[in-house]
Amino acid sequence: MALRPIRLFAIVALLISTLRGMAATDDASSLQTQLQVLIAQNERLEKAVHEQQKLIAELSARLNALQTSEVRHDQAIENLQVQTNEAPAPADKQFESESKIHLSGEVGLAFFQTGAGGAFPNAEFRVDEAKIFLEAALAKDTYLFTGLDMVTRETNDEYFHVGELYVDFENVASWLGASAPALTLRAGRFNIPFGEEYQVRGVMDNPLISHSLSDLWGFDEGIEVYGGAGKWTYVFAVQNGGHKSLHDYDSDKALVGRIGYRPAEWLSVSASAMRTGDLSVAGDATSELWFGNGFFRALGPPATTTTFSAELFEGDAAATWRGGHFRAAVGRAHFDDNDGAADNARRISYYYIEGLQNLADRVYGAVRWSEIRAPGGYPLVGWGDFGNYFYRSAGTDRLWRASAGFGYRLASPVLLKFEYTIERGRMINGVKREHEDFLSTELGLKF
Repeated sequence: MALRPIRLFAIVALLISTLRGMAATDDASSLQTQLQVLIAQNERLEKAVHEQQKLIAELSARLNALQTSEVRHDQAIENLQVQTNEAPAPADKQFESESKIHLSGEVGLAFFQTGAGGAFPNAEFRVDEAKIFLEAALAKDTYLFTGLDMVTRETNDEYFHVGELYVDFENVASWLGASAPALTLRAGRFNIPFGEEYQVRGVMDNPLISHSLSDLWGFDEGIEVYGGAGKWTYVFAVQNGGHKSLHDYDSDKALVGRIGYRPAEWLSVSASAMRTGDLSVAGDATSELWFGNGFFRALGPPATTTTFSAELFEGDAAATWRGGHFRAAVGRAHFDDNDGAADNARRISYYYIEGLQNLADRVYGAVRWSEIRAPGGYPLVGWGDFGNYFYRSAGTDRLWRASAGFGYRLASPVLLKFEYTIERGRMINGVKREHEDFLSTELGLKF
């Protein structure tokens, strides 16, 4: 009986110990669980922080882009406001001031020599051509062009001359709201639009130094319409007809027209017609149209002749290929005056053929044959002395010219040319025209 309290104590102690162990085990398990929960929460928090930082970065980038776009937008608005404030008053498309005027020119520096019967028997150096051109845009589809001829081969003085001076009104049909082929109205002083050679007779465009014998060209005052549709082009002009530029001494006007057709890129043809109108012997004296290195003039004396006129017809053709071209023209001129003492009607025929071919880099060769036949005789000057063959001679019934030369393109605006021409003719009295051969070299400059 004395052992029962001891056993009971032992049992109680064992129970307490067991309970303590169980409590310790439960505490450890609970701590581990709590740690795992904390680790999981920390991972979720780090993930959330990372995603939040990423979102913040994206929002910051979008905000910067919006700010940049807004700055550009503000700058664009400011620029537009500045342009609007600086722009001229509203009108039909104003032109920028720096592009309104274009100045250009060309010069020919030459050495000419002919035989004793020619125009240059003394082997002379000369300024063959010196011209300045000015183009100005005046308004929408309105342009002014003028040329100042400081020196030209055909003049016999050293004074400045006005070349072309005209205004162009483009797209005239659109003014009326009509849909029509291109049409330009020209008014002023401009090239007589007969034939094709006048467009390529400048020092830089002419492959040789001389021109064809016929060499039909001239400036005259009047009005002109020109344009085209598809493969067709046209030009029609009404001009004074006489050589004087300050007055017109007759009411009959010159009528000129040309129609062109281009069946292929390499081929073009045209047909031209012209009447000078009845010109006054006392006032006009000569036609404005240049022909045979002279003009059309009356054959009858002033005492019995008051008017003269000429009608002309010409066909032109041109073929081009890589490095060369071929050009040709054939025409007739019907001349007459009202001389009461004689019949001075003439039927004059003329033609020329021309070829050019590149021979090497920047070097080309060119040839031209031209001829005029005037049964009954007419004042044909050619390379002869102007005073003799235009005013005093009995008249020439046949004149031909064979020209050959080559050119060297030093640069785009610089051209050096050489030429030798043989020229022969026959007067109506049977005298042969000789000693007029032409030797020349010329340096052409363009700016």
